[in-house]
Amino acid sequence: MAQDGKRPAESKVRVQLGWVVDMTGSGVQEIATGIWRWERRPQGLHAGEFGARTSYAIAVDGETLLVDPLVDGDADPALGALDDLVRGRVRILVSMPYHTRSAEPLWRRYRRAKAHIYGHPNVATRLGDVSGFEAVAGGGDVDGVARLHPIGSPPRSEQPIEILAHRALVFGDAVVETGGGELRLWEGPLDSARRRHWWHERYLPTLERLAALEVEHVLVTHGQAVVGDGAAALRRALERDPWQRPKR
Repeated sequence: MAQDGKRPAESKVRVQLGWVVDMTGSGVQEIATGIWRWERRPQGLHAGEFGARTSYAIAVDGETLLVDPLVDGDADPALGALDDLVRGRVRILVSMPYHTRSAEPLWRRYRRAKAHIYGHPNVATRLGDVSGFEAVAGGGDVDGVARLHPIGSPPRSEQPIEILAHRALVFGDAVVETGGGELRLWEGPLDSARRRHWWHERYLPTLERLAALEVEHVLVTHGQAVVGDGAAALRRALERDPWQRPKR
């Protein structure tokens, strides 16, 4: 139901988990029970070109999680679908500071739903108002609904987000989908002995711990999500050299 209390016309709605959800023209798609995604493309990005930005809405125990959400201003059609999806408290989870995206305007939009923003301490530097922000260090838990994991050695500001109830893992930039459901690790080339040593001895072990979680879904914020058998797809990515974005 939209925030004005009106239900959309019945011809334009789908019923999910007992909720009336208007998906018409919003670009918001349900990819697994209780998990929705939408995608926005930066200006100038051509169709089929890597770089589109994916966001997620996830229903967990009567609450709504918005993960790395991005909307194109107040007129974005995704907002109507999100208004219909929101139930209970809203938690906005940010996987890395650069993906703070639309966290603050959505926090303002859903203040009545006790919205709060969670992420690495550096997320605060990208917010104009930090009163609705709670810093979560790597390995920290968000009230039993999500866990933010450290990666890298030393730890990066990117923290993959585990959604416990859905056995799902969200990556910011560390892991991307490059076509055909293939996951790859996005990182610079291993062009020196020092880089190769860092890759195998320091960086990969921090990601192997995440593969050991045996998640069902891997939700990437660049590319298509891997729905089902996500842990196997992640392990395959770990066996390959890093991927670099093609030059335009």
